[in-house]
Amino acid sequence: MNGSDKNIFERFSNWATKFTGSSSAFIAATLIVVIWAASGPVFKYSETWQLVINTGTTIITFLMVFLIQKAQNKDSKAIQIKLNELIAANEKASNRIVDIEDLTEKELDQLHCYYEKLADFAEEDEDIHASHSIDAAQRNQDHKDELFRKKHEEWLKQQEQQEKKESK
Repeated sequence: MNGSDKNIFERFSNWATKFTGSSSAFIAATLIVVIWAASGPVFKYSETWQLVINTGTTIITFLMVFLIQKAQNKDSKAIQIKLNELIAANEKASNRIVDIEDLTEKELDQLHCYYEKLADFAEEDEDIHASHSIDAAQRNQDHKDELFRKKHEEWLKQQEQQEKKESK
């Protein structure tokens, strides 16, 4: 996206974010405080003198909260897109993890517990290159489920045969 495609607020917020995070901004803020403190005797440390710095810092703090949040949202979105690309590009990674930031806190906690278990499995595994992805776990679960159903069907057939023998 080139500069002409961005709106005025986007350009201003990008500039303000870069500036406020710079050494120049810190030096400017320090100078303002030093000048304000030095002007105390001139204004006889009046309530107005105190009100100037209090009001100024309150307004700047209020505006900075929104500026910081906007920058954080943009950075977070960019990081999520980069992570999603890495997940999508890795054939062993589970695509189910893409866009999990929309899950509830409880669902994220469940996933966290799951990955803690995978980490425990990985620690026990002698081969550090073994994959313990969600997809591998799902295949394992499907395999277990298939075996269980097969055994259950065999058991049901045995029960039927048993009942036929007993009814004769």
